[in-house]
Amino acid sequence: MTEASREEWRRPGPTAEQRRNDLWIGLAVTALALVSLTLARSAGMFLLGPPPSGLEQLFWTVAVTLPLVWRRRWPAAILLVISVAFIAAQARSAPETQLSSGALFSALYSVGAWSSNRRLARRLRIGVIVTMFAWLGISYTLVAQNIPPGAFSDAVGPVPPVLAAMVSGVLVNGLFFGFAYFFGETSWVAARREHELREQAEELRRSQAEARERAVLGERVRIARELHDVVAHHVSVMGVQASACRRVFDRDQDKARTALTAIEQSARTAVDELRRMLGVLRTSTSTGVDAAPPAAGGVERIGELVERARVAGLTATLGVYGDTVALPESVSQAAYRVTQEAVTNTLKHAGAGLLDVRVRYLAREVEVDVTDDGRTGGRTNTEGLGLIGMRERVTAHDGDLEVGPRAGGGWRVRARFPLASAAGTRHQPGDERLLTADRVGRA
Repeated sequence: MTEASREEWRRPGPTAEQRRNDLWIGLAVTALALVSLTLARSAGMFLLGPPPSGLEQLFWTVAVTLPLVWRRRWPAAILLVISVAFIAAQARSAPETQLSSGALFSALYSVGAWSSNRRLARRLRIGVIVTMFAWLGISYTLVAQNIPPGAFSDAVGPVPPVLAAMVSGVLVNGLFFGFAYFFGETSWVAARREHELREQAEELRRSQAEARERAVLGERVRIARELHDVVAHHVSVMGVQASACRRVFDRDQDKARTALTAIEQSARTAVDELRRMLGVLRTSTSTGVDAAPPAAGGVERIGELVERARVAGLTATLGVYGDTVALPESVSQAAYRVTQEAVTNTLKHAGAGLLDVRVRYLAREVEVDVTDDGRTGGRTNTEGLGLIGMRERVTAHDGDLEVGPRAGGGWRVRARFPLASAAGTRHQPGDERLLTADRVGRA
């Protein structure tokens, strides 16, 4: 918030609940003031002089305290009403002063805390304080003229008795009005800072949402580019096979049949990859995102990631389970990217000592599973940009992603990619024999 906007900011008015609280508090203070008036009359505590009639005493007591019911709704008007009633009550020697002083304090505080016009609030509070001190001076002057002889016969201090009484009254009233002014101003500043924090939090939420959206779009564009390369590769293969088929069609029908079979498989794979690419591009076109395509990689390069972790000082293991099959290139790339992101997060954030990477070839899907023994605190942000990339890649292939802490400690990233259209030999469900295991020790 700039300095100009701070000056222009207006505190919202009291809520319905706050107005109800003011109603009950104002009525309670008025009731207590009436009790205080009854006790003062019963004890004969007429410190301001001979009191007026009982009905007038009742009137001034209610006039000073009851307006607190509206103190936050109309703070400036209530301060004026209470100030006038307070001075008039003292001028008429109304005996109730304790709750009346509290009502004046509350009215001063409310103007500082709730008045929307800050310039008027400052001038009004200063004007009321100056008026009160002027009234205090007038009261002391009137009292000093009527002090009976011998009133201070027991005084033993070095300061003249009348002066001491006046200085004491000024100090007490100075603290009284000073605290009312200070606390009211503090409440206003606190409310403004709370508003600023809410605005900053909302702006931060918007920025995070925009960053997540940009990350999603950028990742989708990268995925689409990778899929584009895959489709282009298969189309090129189809062209080569078609050319070979044309040349041998009349001389060697077996070779021509083999070439046509390859063209058929490549066409099916290309159509499947094209479907995925169009699905990704459906929500990322015309976004202005310019994401540079990363280096190509597939499941065959996961071992390089494990080696990278070993070089970084981790005890890393790689296991490949099940009968390997020829994966669609896009699935292979997606599995590699998910593993790459998971290993990178382990190296950067986990503080781990052990890393275990497993690739499982199941009956109808391929699964990559990356676990570590690092700390889990601060790693559960499901909206992190790295996790967004994982989720987009897995979703593009209709797969499942599991990310989170393990029950025994550490972290797990597990992604499954369906292989409904994958070429190659399948094994039966439950056949998960270990084919290879790379056990790499700590550097």
